[in-house]
Amino acid sequence: MPKINSIYIECYVARKYKEGYKFLLLKRVEGEKLYPGIWQIITGKIEKNEKAYETALREVREESGLTPCRLFVLPHTTSFYSPRTDAISLIPLFVCLVKNKMVTISNEHSDYLWLNSKEASKKLYFKSQKENVKFIEQNLRTKDRLKTFTEIKIKS
Repeated sequence: MPKINSIYIECYVARKYKEGYKFLLLKRVEGEKLYPGIWQIITGKIEKNEKAYETALREVREESGLTPCRLFVLPHTTSFYSPRTDAISLIPLFVCLVKNKMVTISNEHSDYLWLNSKEASKKLYFKSQKENVKFIEQNLRTKDRLKTFTEIKIKS
């Protein structure tokens, strides 16, 4: 019987522009063993004694060099099955708002783009990420987003 775990996070980094919100997409380096060259959002593994939202904040800083202004939890998770480990992973999802647009990518990535939800959903590899950028953008546009997203206060 497969194990169920929660050891990864996904974090959608967004920035407000005049024309609306744009999302940060990162391109994995071609030499990566897993999913080389795909466009993705920020992902990461939860470290020992780290809360999932702390992982999201850390990964945003490590993978993009950006400073999070606000952090929200989405009201659902993503999941996948790994036959190698015979485990089902449940992944908490976060939205991180930033003000700065100057990205410093880590060695895991070769490029980055700021794209609106329609453009981002065309570039992203995973169906769940394509759907999530549309869902997030729709909710960020409304004044009632706090009814949908739970905000986590970021310590300065």
